[in-house]
Amino acid sequence: MECCKIEKGNGRALPGSRQPDPWRQRAYRHRKAVSVDVNADPMALFEHLDDHERLASHMMQSSAVMAGSSMSFRFDNGRGRMLGSRIGMSGKVLGLALEMSETIIERDPPRRKVWQTEGTPRLLVIGAYRMGFDIAPEGIGSRLRVFIEYDLPAWPWRLVGLIAARFYARWCVKRMANDAALGFAD
Repeated sequence: MECCKIEKGNGRALPGSRQPDPWRQRAYRHRKAVSVDVNADPMALFEHLDDHERLASHMMQSSAVMAGSSMSFRFDNGRGRMLGSRIGMSGKVLGLALEMSETIIERDPPRRKVWQTEGTPRLLVIGAYRMGFDIAPEGIGSRLRVFIEYDLPAWPWRLVGLIAARFYARWCVKRMANDAALGFAD
């Protein structure tokens, strides 16, 4: 069942869009986004998604996309629920250690939350990224848009990224959006 609208783009800002803060002006080469209607008011949906363990639970579960592996989280005192809060993830995929740190760079309840990687993440399929969600009232519920903007990893993993990054990015944002919709299904 296809319930999501997939967006593609090059990560460039649209003319007339508001300019982000200077420390966030990094342009990413690739982008995926998914939109879905959720049977929840915007504040309830934001509170649900503001729990990063719930939002990214697909990363903590063994799956074919994760090559049978999973990641674990580390949180600072803000647990990803404050501007500037930090989240770390680590794990092993195919015997290779993966690790990255993210910082919450925007948090505007109940409308928007954005986080991005710090430094150079140690990942196989994608490199540095910015990720987040937007929520807008829609009828008696909300319209949720989950997005990722990313670069490919450095060599030699860039070859893996060329093959699998688009698939992985789509899987990740689609899982987040669909899991949120299912969390509020009647």
